[in-house]
Amino acid sequence: MANLTNTVISTRVRLARNIEGYAFPSHLGERQAKEIVRLVTSGVARLDEFKIYYMDKVSEAEALSLKENHLISPNLVGKRNSAALINGDESVSIMVNEEDHLREQCIVKGLDLKLAYGAMSRIDNSISKLMKFAYDEQLGFLTACPTNLGTGLRASVMLFLPAITINRMMPRVVKSISHLGLTVRGIYGEGSQAEGYTYQISNEVTLGVSEGEIIARVNDIVKKVCALEEAERNELKTCSSALDIHDETLRSYGILTNCAKLSTSELIAYSANVKLGACLGYIKLADISQIDELVVKMRPSNINNASGRELTPLERDVYRAQYTAKFLKKIVE
Repeated sequence: MANLTNTVISTRVRLARNIEGYAFPSHLGERQAKEIVRLVTSGVARLDEFKIYYMDKVSEAEALSLKENHLISPNLVGKRNSAALINGDESVSIMVNEEDHLREQCIVKGLDLKLAYGAMSRIDNSISKLMKFAYDEQLGFLTACPTNLGTGLRASVMLFLPAITINRMMPRVVKSISHLGLTVRGIYGEGSQAEGYTYQISNEVTLGVSEGEIIARVNDIVKKVCALEEAERNELKTCSSALDIHDETLRSYGILTNCAKLSTSELIAYSANVKLGACLGYIKLADISQIDELVVKMRPSNINNASGRELTPLERDVYRAQYTAKFLKKIVE
């Protein structure tokens, strides 16, 4: 069995829902849009301890921080008459008036689609008792984008796939996955780029299949991709460029622990090499998920939040370098 721990970063289940009697957000007037925000936020607040972020009231830095932490989509940043509700441990977030009236999502570490789906399903069932969702007997849940019709469910898994990428197998994987009704995207979903060998695999078909079938299919394909990645990592250890790869991972660790300034793109690239080094046994790291947490924590808006003020780009780069060096020296054995 493939080592899922060193390949799967996180699992997300998202449900798209719209309230009956209202146009989709793109066609809502300001009064109706505000009405939906009031309706959803007041209703959802009864279900759990959610913190409410009104997107036209939060600062740009705070909104970008929410995006960097994958709690809201890039499309919600700065959008008027919209909101985000986020629970205490930040595992559940509900976006209001994004592309649909509600985008409900649950994110968990590792590969656990059943857990994420179960948590999201319970919340969705509770919300459906407070408001009536737009639903058609043939088309299922009605959504702004036709690709979400039916269940409205997107099950996605974030994967670290350095060996498949280095060995130039990613195009073949993408093609094979697409034939099975799945798609591969970057770290922020549709339209985004892969960073640091990180990709999202998710279902593309939501109509004509059950929620259980979607979860099972994504789970099965992800495990097969993980097995392929592990085989390719073994190949990296014995290929003609094995010494170069070994050298690159150690050099990346050396740069991250000794540089005076560090940009976001440099952190992403070098930390991905350190993760690869840990996966190949060149660097002793008990838990590679700590590297993922570091990269998120050291994104621009999160650094500003941590420092308590708006830093200049150079100040952020210096802060990032100092923090990263201390962090890595603590976690690398």
